[in-house]
Amino acid sequence: MEVAEGEEAVRRVQSLTQSGLSQVPPQYIQPPQTRPILPFHPPQTQHIPIIDLFGFDPTHIQSTRDSIARACRDWGAFHVINHGVPTSLLHHIRHAGLSFFNDLSMPDKLRYSCSPGAAATEGYGSRMLVNHDDADQVLDWRDYFDHHTFPLSRRNPNKWPEFPSGYRETVAKYGDEMKNLAQKLMALISESLGLRPSCIEDAAGELYQNITISYYPPCPQPELTLGLQSHSDMGFITLLIQDQVSGLQALKNCGGDSESWVTVEPLEDAILVILGDQTEIITNGKYKSCVHRAITNPDRARLSVATFHDPAKTVRISPASELIDESSPAKYRGVVYGDYVKSWYTKGPEGKRNIDALLLES
Repeated sequence: MEVAEGEEAVRRVQSLTQSGLSQVPPQYIQPPQTRPILPFHPPQTQHIPIIDLFGFDPTHIQSTRDSIARACRDWGAFHVINHGVPTSLLHHIRHAGLSFFNDLSMPDKLRYSCSPGAAATEGYGSRMLVNHDDADQVLDWRDYFDHHTFPLSRRNPNKWPEFPSGYRETVAKYGDEMKNLAQKLMALISESLGLRPSCIEDAAGELYQNITISYYPPCPQPELTLGLQSHSDMGFITLLIQDQVSGLQALKNCGGDSESWVTVEPLEDAILVILGDQTEIITNGKYKSCVHRAITNPDRARLSVATFHDPAKTVRISPASELIDESSPAKYRGVVYGDYVKSWYTKGPEGKRNIDALLLES
């Protein structure tokens, strides 16, 4: 058992960092075309929009919808403030995640390991986005803990860490608050296109939620690595919070074929909303899913908490019929979400190639 745990520990990025290595192992080195360009933080002329939800005050509802529509068209992502989630809860979930990664011994952390060789299983791991059949795939410089939180039938807090005190209660409460916020945001996104408020949520069937706490250890060669490879999320909507260390980047279309990576600067009490591929499909491309990635840092660890909201695997997602007519034909073929997930993990993420495979010829 000790040998197995030792072999498993070597595959954790944090354990590599703690070993004092000065060069990253070959399997973490990105090909030249996907490596980040230094410096990491050049002066930015573009920034992710910040939208004030005013606590969902109905007197501000129209201006909020308009702001959301612009952000969904132009970015596929936006920060929200005055969102109604207690800021103390944001601090508590970040603290819980940091305590798990920094204060537990490796043997204690390995008690919660994901099932080896399987994609996106619940628990402590390092290879969520990896195609396990591709021996040459480059690995992300990241460890994570993934929690299944909705539907409630999937929620089993006994699979979550007991330390620090209150960890399980914090994750459960955070999941409840994020689901409530996601439902409100999906309603606003639907309304901003003239659809009934429940359009997106109805299409989802029973809403599935996962909470992934990601830990990006310091990297001795950040110019060669990525903490998280370029991808768009599979589902409907992701709600993400960061700590004070920059690292998340969004791909912005600057007109024509010109694109640039924009660093999403951390905002302590804001929540970042990221549109996923199923929202792009159901809005018939009027709103775009956001391609994003994470870069690494030579000196400081970084932590983020991403809460994913996805359809049931058996549900078929297609462009909303209200958005289809002779002048605006369907741009995407419908897809059963479980099939989409399987394809996503088989091919690997790589930007938007999975949703692009659903494009219909115009």
